Amino acid sequence: MNMPAVRFVFLRDAAELYGAEGLAYATPGSVGLDLRACFEPAEGETTPPGEVTVPAGGRLRVPAGVAIEPLSPGIAGFIFSRSGLGAVRGLTVAQGVGVIDPDYRGELAVVLLNTSGTPLCLRRGERVAQLVFMPALRVCPERAETLSDTTRGTGGFGHTGAL
Repeated sequence: MNMPAVRFVFLRDAAELYGAEGLAYATPGSVGLDLRACFEPAEGETTPPGEVTVPAGGRLRVPAGVAIEPLSPGIAGFIFSRSGLGAVRGLTVAQGVGVIDPDYRGELAVVLLNTSGTPLCLRRGERVAQLVFMPALRVCPERAETLSDTTRGTGGFGHTGAL
């Protein structure tokens, strides 16, 4: 299978946290590349913290230590929660899904939300989210006075009986 290429660079000392394979799929069937927590030293410190605490109901911006460059047109990166981190521990991507535009060259970051009722510790180097590449279409928005009629029309949530 001919896979689209994506360049990536490690920032700071992130390479040591990702290991010898770097940004890689965990298994032959994986579609998400694991992103790791790459905390930076606090102001006045010389080494990054070994772990940080996300308070119950709180958010934390976690730098991933990598920047990317998709080399194929029409694809973008999307940051999703890791199922184990979200379902088991309660740390999810705060905005649902993070969109990484193909022309963004800065460091990837994950904003985690602690949905549990207790503070949770996050270790430096821990896998915090997964980066998935998918086709992304740009459209030509056309302003109109009306839209075409459909069977559903303006029926909202639950209108089709799906709820």
